[in-house]
Amino acid sequence: METQISRRSFLTGLGAAGIAVAGAGLAGCAPSAAPATKAADGADAAGSAAAGSAGESELIPAAYVNPQDYDYRQSTTDFSTLFSPVKIGSIESSHRMIKSAAGSATYLGGLTDEFFQYYVNLAKGGVELIWVEGELESLVTGETADADAESFCTRLVDECAKHGASLGLQWAHFGPDVAELSVDEIVAVEDIAVNLAQTIQRFGFKGLEINAAGFNIGEHFLSRYHNTRTDQYGIGSLENRARFITECIEKIKQACGDDFVVQMLIDCVEENDNLTNNATLMDLDNTLTSPSNLVITIEEGIEFAKLFEAAGCDSMHLRLGPLGNHPCQFASDLYFLLYGIEGATGYGTQWDFKRHFQGSLIADHSGAGMLIDVVARYKEAVSIPCGTVTYMDPAHAPDFFEQALADGKVDFYMMTRPLTVDNEYVSKLRDGRADEIAPCTRCLHCHIGSNELNRKMGYCRVNALTQRVMTENGPATYELEPASSPKKVMVVGGGPAGMEAARIAAARGHEVSLYEKSGTLGGLLSFASMVKGPHENLDDLTAYLKRQLEVTGVQVTTGKEVDRAFIESEAPDAVILAVGGVRDKADIPGDAPVIDFDSFMAAEMGDNVIVHGSNAQAFDCALWLTVRKKRVTIVTPHANEELDMQQSQHAIRFMTTALYALGVKVWPGASIKDAKDGKAVIATEVGTEVTVDCDAIVDGAEMTPNASLLDGLSVAETYAIGDCNEPFNIALAIRAGNDVGRAI
Repeated sequence: METQISRRSFLTGLGAAGIAVAGAGLAGCAPSAAPATKAADGADAAGSAAAGSAGESELIPAAYVNPQDYDYRQSTTDFSTLFSPVKIGSIESSHRMIKSAAGSATYLGGLTDEFFQYYVNLAKGGVELIWVEGELESLVTGETADADAESFCTRLVDECAKHGASLGLQWAHFGPDVAELSVDEIVAVEDIAVNLAQTIQRFGFKGLEINAAGFNIGEHFLSRYHNTRTDQYGIGSLENRARFITECIEKIKQACGDDFVVQMLIDCVEENDNLTNNATLMDLDNTLTSPSNLVITIEEGIEFAKLFEAAGCDSMHLRLGPLGNHPCQFASDLYFLLYGIEGATGYGTQWDFKRHFQGSLIADHSGAGMLIDVVARYKEAVSIPCGTVTYMDPAHAPDFFEQALADGKVDFYMMTRPLTVDNEYVSKLRDGRADEIAPCTRCLHCHIGSNELNRKMGYCRVNALTQRVMTENGPATYELEPASSPKKVMVVGGGPAGMEAARIAAARGHEVSLYEKSGTLGGLLSFASMVKGPHENLDDLTAYLKRQLEVTGVQVTTGKEVDRAFIESEAPDAVILAVGGVRDKADIPGDAPVIDFDSFMAAEMGDNVIVHGSNAQAFDCALWLTVRKKRVTIVTPHANEELDMQQSQHAIRFMTTALYALGVKVWPGASIKDAKDGKAVIATEVGTEVTVDCDAIVDGAEMTPNASLLDGLSVAETYAIGDCNEPFNIALAIRAGNDVGRAI
């Protein structure tokens, strides 16, 4: 699917992005002049459809509050600081990339082979300190652990140690309101931490990370938002608020010794994002007070860190602290998911990063390294190492992340998503093979919230093995089984499904050729990148897959449209069809222009636009048009629960709340009865008819399969994958390619 709009002109057309303030409507007020920024390719972008022509008038006011500078990804460094030693208590790593506990166990159900191999692969890939999430806590809590848990853990520790990795466990205790706990009950919880530390130390773990961020009991003691006690654990002083944690640290050190590492995870700066959730609280004087004034400030957090250090804490793990949206606590780059509405909170409001979070975040790099400047303030106040999380990805922006370490702003990076996407991330970066690292596209499909949901819905967009390997719906092993009998394999189509199938088949030893009818590889990835913007790294994904075709020796031919005769003449042993789906043109009575989806960005249209469809592409289109001041209505025959379903549940939340707040109306279970004379009549799901203004209709309806090229072929093995077989999204296209590449 081709389009005439270029990436340079598209980025120049948007440039600056942002939104008003949390708690205010998304419409906001535009500043008097549009802020300038840099497009991804270096072009100046003034935030208008034609740079410099009309300033802010071309875009909604929301697009000017948080301007983005995408020119932060220079790569001239040798990573000398990144690959220098860091010591966290008694644990030393030869580099500064630490596996955070986030996401480790959310999708891993129990002490399985999948769980075991997941961590071993990280160790093999060069990670030397791995924090494991609390999946193990219920199995090992107490003085006597389950025998199976002990055997499993000691085996895991020993196997990771063979590859130079040490393990620690994160402890996050959840319980009743801290105001309801007696002192004896508080001491009992502290004893749980001590018993857990002693148990895992016996198993060979080197440390315990106390999670006092988010919604657990540790954060609730620290927070005046949650803590209303008046005793020695209450809000009378910083020392009282920190007492539960400092006592945990002291007791663990006394029980386990100074060599056993205790790391603290806290919200280093908080804001209240969900202003509708307990919008007022009764304070101790029975007067109403706003919870927005009860959040932990940087200055408070620094004083807590000093107290933790004095108690024996070995290191600090610092993350963002929005009080409502949990994924944004460890993946706060979600705030930059919507291209043109950066700062969306997921609650229909938006942050102004110049004001919120004390104006201290690095908020113009699409979420990369957001907390580095805040961490620098903590480092000035304490002598223990300080690390941070939220898309810490040195391969993504080498100079930026290296310089932060070299300048002493941060000591180490806590990472999960980049390491999960590519378990060999560290070793590839160390070996100078950054172009072979599979990029995280920050879609958050990987985080759902429960094992059951993750098994059904959770997956990595790029790594087809994540959350699938060693399960009934995935490959039996991480390793690729060499082809027992190498075959001649033809792949038709150079989108993500085709490229993934080709690289896997070639890596197994097959002779693979790939044909793409257009002049470039990538399929719809390039189009998606222009609509979505740089945040999701889709250009990086295309570059990675192209590089993999080179590494695995796939013969690539572009500009070649394949037909049955050509396939028969080449006589392959197997054909993999990955040509994408097709869209049946919408049959809508009337004279309103119906614009093909692949050309809407370059099309002339009036102010009132109907987007016909409700898939992720349709919603991306609706966002793109809304940012450009079009009044958008979405009409779809699909049910309400199917809206935007190809995106992760977190992306859906951000997309729908932002668009609805900006006035986009969605009519599910509906059809366009006719569209003429600037009006459209919508037949709704409840049997009524609604008339709306309509100058044009963008046809974003669901794609349909497109596998007819395989009909009648004499080839022994044929496969249809991706959108040409079952249209859905990038993740499932890559999954299908990986599965077929393994099956041949």
